[in-house]
Parts: sequence; structure tokens; C-alpha cells
Amino acid sequence: MKAIGTTVEAILENIPAERAAAFRHLHDVIVKNLPKGFEPGISYGGLGYVVPHSHYPAGYHCKPTEPLPFAGLANQKNSINFYHMGIYTDPTLLQWFVAEYPKHCSQKLDMGKSCIRFKKPEAIPFALIGELMQKMSVEQWINLYESQLKK
Repeated sequence: MKAIGTTVEAILENIPAERAAAFRHLHDVIVKNLPKGFEPGISYGGLGYVVPHSHYPAGYHCKPTEPLPFAGLANQKNSINFYHMGIYTDPTLLQWFVAEYPKHCSQKLDMGKSCIRFKKPEAIPFALIGELMQKMSVEQWINLYESQLKK
């Protein structure tokens, strides 16, 4: 589903009522725990947490006019989806997250490469997501991103 709105606030205001509280809470947790250098914004038409062009002028290699994405949040048909590029590119961070998840949530982890799907808003492990957001600095993300581009 495409986000409705062209600003962070507009997207947050257009989340369906049954998910709005959990979605906004998750956004707030992400923003509160974003390391310095990342900022919330619009990324590919959705809610993203990015390295702005002011910090990384090259932007995203697939579309340089877009800031370098790091994480994202989307309302999908059957779930709230959280995307984190760090767990996609750093096997150690992925292992940590997979090991920690059951300590924070009784629901089975529903995960793709960088996508974590929360089908039950009441089961979102907010504290774990906050901790995950603090695990990688902007400099670490840029270095990891650039190292993957060279492969």
C-alpha cells in the first residue's frame, strides 16, 4: 500500500484508526532512538529514517535524488511493516535481533530480508525496536553501505 501524504505528519494522520496508535508509537520510538545524523523523512513515497543529503550528498545509488535510506515504516494490508537495512547488511546485527526477539515478543518473528511484519499491533516489541535503532551510527551505516556497493 502506498502511504497517503507527502510529509511525515500527513502519513501519520492517514493511518487507519485500528493501527494509528501503534503505528505512531512505533514511529515515536524510532525517532527517539535514532542516532545523530539520521532523520525522519519521506523515502520512496513512504515514511523513512534516512541519512540526509546534507550528510551524505551522493544519496541512494539506485536513485541519487533520494536520501540514503536506513529504516522505514509502512502500513500494509495485513501488517505494520518495519524495515531496517542494518539487519539486512550486517549478519551480526541480524543474529542479535533474531536472538533477542523472543525475549520481547510471544509472537513468531515474521521477517523477510530487511522487513519485519507486525500483524498484531499489540505485539510490537517497542523496546527492542528502540534498542535496535541505537545499534548502528550514521558513520557505521555509511561504511557498511559503501562496502556493499563495492562488491
